[in-house]
This record gives sequence, C-alpha cells and structure tokens, in this order.
Amino acid sequence: MSLSTVMRPWLLRKLFTDLGQKWLSSPLKSFKRQRSSETLTWSYVSNPGTRPLLGIHMGNMVDRAEDMFGDREAIVSVQQGKRATFSQVKQESEEIASGLLALGLERGDRLGIWAPNTYEWYLTKLAAAKAGLVLVNINPAYRPSELEYCLNKVSIKAIICHEKFRTSDGTYKFGDLYGAGDSCHKTMLADIATRVKFDDPFNIQFTSGTTGLPKAAVLTHHMVINNAYSTGRRAEYDKSHLRICVPVPLFHSFGCVGGVVIGVLFGTTCVLPSEAFDPEACLQAIQDERASSCYGTPTMFVDILNVQRRKPRDVSSLSAGVMAGAPCPQELVMAVMNELNMTDVLVAYGMTETSPVSFMCFPSDSPQVRSSTIGYPGEHIEVKVVDAEGQVVRIGEAGELCVRGYCNFQGYWGDPEKTQETIGGDRWLKTGDLAILQPDGYGKIIGRIKDMIIRGGENIYPAEVENCLLRHPSIIEAQVFGVPDDRMGEEVAVWIRKADDDELNATTLKRWCKGKMAHYKVPRYIMFKEEFPKTVTGKIQKFVMRDITVKELNLK
Repeated sequence: MSLSTVMRPWLLRKLFTDLGQKWLSSPLKSFKRQRSSETLTWSYVSNPGTRPLLGIHMGNMVDRAEDMFGDREAIVSVQQGKRATFSQVKQESEEIASGLLALGLERGDRLGIWAPNTYEWYLTKLAAAKAGLVLVNINPAYRPSELEYCLNKVSIKAIICHEKFRTSDGTYKFGDLYGAGDSCHKTMLADIATRVKFDDPFNIQFTSGTTGLPKAAVLTHHMVINNAYSTGRRAEYDKSHLRICVPVPLFHSFGCVGGVVIGVLFGTTCVLPSEAFDPEACLQAIQDERASSCYGTPTMFVDILNVQRRKPRDVSSLSAGVMAGAPCPQELVMAVMNELNMTDVLVAYGMTETSPVSFMCFPSDSPQVRSSTIGYPGEHIEVKVVDAEGQVVRIGEAGELCVRGYCNFQGYWGDPEKTQETIGGDRWLKTGDLAILQPDGYGKIIGRIKDMIIRGGENIYPAEVENCLLRHPSIIEAQVFGVPDDRMGEEVAVWIRKADDDELNATTLKRWCKGKMAHYKVPRYIMFKEEFPKTVTGKIQKFVMRDITVKELNLK
C-alpha cells in the first residue's frame, strides 16, 4: 500500500467526557431486552433503551480493547496471511498515527482510504481515530474521475491506497509510516486523546446513489460508537467471543461499523476472507478459521449458498450472523439458517445516514419473526411511518419509514440542500423506504418508494411478489420492478436466476403463480438472467434492470 498527499486542512473540535472515562474502566454489562408490551394503534415507536448513551471517542476505545482483550486476535486477513491481537493493533495503529502526523497531517484533516478489504484498511481506521483525523471511505471500484470528485468534495489532504492504484510522485510506502513519528508526535497523540469531542466528525462515507454524484455523509464518534454498541448488545456479542467472517466491504457502513468498530467494542475477531467478495473464499475462511458468525447482504448469501450446494465446506462452526444491506427475502433467510448452520442469524435494517442500524431482530425471536421482519427499533431511536402528506398512518398501513435519534448523520458535506431533503428541522430522517409497522413495533420493508409499481391504479410492492416467487423450487433469485405501459401505466417485470439446467420457462411460471398472488401482481414480462447488475456493496440496481428490459423488449 502507499500514501500520496493532496493539500488543504480543516480543524475539528475535541473533547473527552467523564461518562466515557468511567465506562472505559468497566467491562461490558449484559443487555436486558427492551421492548414495549403495548399494542400499537399508530405507526410510531420510541425505544428509550436500558442504558445511557456513551459520550466517548474512538481513539480511547482502542486503548480499552487492549486492556480487555489484549492477547485475543483482533484481525485476520486470510488472503494476506496476516493476523494481529488487540495489543498488536493498538501498538501498530499508534505507530501509523504518529507517522501520519509526521507527514504533516493535523487534527481534523480528512484522510482518504481507497482500498479493498485488507489488514492495512483495518489499521488505518483505528490510526485515523488516534490521530484525530476524519477517515473518508472511498469505493475501490471508483474510476479516476470519481476519485477526483471525492478528493475535491471533502478536501482530502492525504490518501492511503492500494499498491496497484499508486502513482509515482509524492507517495510513500505504507510501511514507511512505522517509525516515522518521534517522541514529539507521540506526545501529540496523547494530547489529541484528551481534546477530541465525541460529537466531532469521525467518518465520511459516500453514498452509492442510483442517480447523480455520490453524497458525502458525515458521521461522528458518538453516532458510530453508540450504534455499534447498541447493535452488539442486541446481538449479545458481550456474552461470548465471536469470530466474524466479514466479506462485506470495509468502506461501506456494514463492514466499517459492524466489522471494525464492533470488534473493538466487544472483542470480536474480524476475519477478512478476501480483498473483494468471493463466495468460495468466504466459505473456505469459515472452515479454516472456524468462524462462528458471518455477515452478508442478501445477494452475497445467495452466492454463498450456491457455492455451498455445489462444493460443500465444513460450516459447523457457524451459529450466528447478520443479513442486511437490502430487503431480505424470507425464503433466503430460512435457507441460510438451515443450510449454513446459522440458526441464530439476525436480520438488520439501516442506511449509511443512520450510522447505520435502526432496526434489528433479537436472538430470542423465533425463526419466523427473524425471517419475516427487520426486527425492533434500536435503543434511543424513534421511528414512524407516514403517508405522502407526512401524517402518521395506522398500524399495518404502508408508508415512508422515518427515523430520529442519536444515529442520524450530521448532514451531507457541502450539500445543505440535499441534507434538508433527507432530514428536516424536526430531525426526522426520511429513508425513502416503504414500510409497515406491526402492533408489536416490529417492522417490515416492502420496497423503495420509487420502486413501487402502480398498475392501473393498484399499488404493487416488489418485495411481496419476490417473496412469493422465491418459494418456487427452481428459482434462486428474483428481482421485480415496473416498466412503462401505455394502457396500465406500468406493468410488472421480473428478472429471474434459476437453478442450472432447469427447464422453467415464462409460461410454466405464470401458471404456477395463479392462485398464489392476485392476478394483477403476476409478472407480465419474465426474463431469465445469469447475472444481475449490482453495486460493489451487493445492492441490486433495479434502475439498470429496468433500462435494459425497456431496451430489449422495445418498450416505451
């Protein structure tokens, strides 16, 4: 890996509170489940939580991790053959942090990281916190023009990148950071640790929008730490040592918070199977490293299951995991439970702008609940479902999901208008997702507002049709979307990935659908595809599918 510099600083404010100091000196306590027993009438839930929020910053969490989990493995990068304990991670992250200060970076500067999942990525995250820098996560798939946009958007002063991205001028080897700092820089680190404020920006993540340029979401120490803490306690990470296989990208909030930050908080071991997602490498890492948990988006788990069915690995060490990042079909969740031994897998819901998790299941929930809902709102979080006029709807009615709480991002860097479109003065954040709240407060996502299909005046939610189609034994994956139609306004189209050499066709599938869904929900256009367009984080790009379908079928 190498580091090249781009100029322009920005200063941050720093603080460390007595609450954080007191909490750092005590071990994690067990989590008492907090759920309302009230049967709701309106689609609003407030979860007050059982413990106060933490007023601490990430640099101190690295120190605490060494104190509590010193000799335990913190990180294993399988492809690189590297592994380190929490004690080694603290030592190395401080060496890197000192080296960054020696290069001229100052507290509050934005430090970019443009790299795949590696040992160095993990260390850089923690080193940035130690040095009081704001880490800017950049998608390694970005092309030069996209990278240039990111560099300029948030005035990145330095960037750490993969060796293959390196240019010849103004760069340093990653290893040169070790030993570059002297006693003066180590004194600066100690001073920074006392001056960082928990409400200071800690991380900037670029959203993977489907249109326009990516937006730079600003997250603070407070948001990220408390979200990781709440999520980890919900998943009962404080009760046992987990080795978590993390094939999701670290530049995305799922891997960054769920892999790195949760690991430091709870002493979980972060196992990186490969630089980019590879289902075979993932299964091999689970077998060889005896992983007890695995993260993934729905599409990742589809691919993992496919490989496991063809070439089984020993997954007996698995028992838990988290599925998130996109709507999770019930049939897929059940298959993961049954075929990957992940009987305690939990479904979570969130977005970059909510740090990221706002809903999650409990381990004590039944398989039926964990496979059919997104769980219950997180601690210290409010949620509501509203209609097009912003009025709260009754329980069981569909509307836009809104979230309010500590988890809501500070805003999009340099984009006040975009920020106001997402989060208003009342601090309610509009997710853009269509959801339903049940009487017990559990939620269900039924699709994106923009993806809802209106056929002849009837509202059709793609997730509902997809879940039905996935019950067909020959269907591996189904993605439903709307296409234009002169008479009905929109018609239902679907892309299907079926089992190898299966004889399923459009005619037999439509016949199978009769009686299983309303006639107007049965897809008019059925297309069988081997690959689906998706982002690097595994999110399906339905707008690309729609454009391709319109072109291939000559629709207007």
